[in-house]
Amino acid sequence: MSTPTPPSPSPAPQTPPDRLKFAKYVMDRLPSGRCKARVVLSWQGEELFEGVCEGLTSPEGELRCSAQACVTALTEAVEGKIKFDLLGVKAVRAFDATVVIVSLATHGVDIRRRIVGSVLTEDDVSRAAALAVLNATNRLMGNLVFMR
Repeated sequence: MSTPTPPSPSPAPQTPPDRLKFAKYVMDRLPSGRCKARVVLSWQGEELFEGVCEGLTSPEGELRCSAQACVTALTEAVEGKIKFDLLGVKAVRAFDATVVIVSLATHGVDIRRRIVGSVLTEDDVSRAAALAVLNATNRLMGNLVFMR
């Protein structure tokens, strides 16, 4: 009488590539009437990429400054493989909430796209602008750049 053979273990599932994570956000409103946004992104908890942008202290200026700081951090993270241009950022009131939408143009090897990202927020609209940039680029970044 033979003993039954245990089933062979199934191969480990392929985990998707890790994505850049939003690590830190700071918005300083300066006495000069300007603002300074700082965005820090992390990759696998080890590498940090920082973007800083200065602009005018106004609702629109702070949105643009925050989004641009995130674009700068992304540009550092991709090491020139993809270039991002911030085309626009806007906060709109919809469905009893504020939605921040960004539009970006991407340029790189064999790639030229326009992408959009959005974040629903109720409290920090300028922070949401940086998050919307990250939301717009996360899939693109995972698929093209961070397949290391």
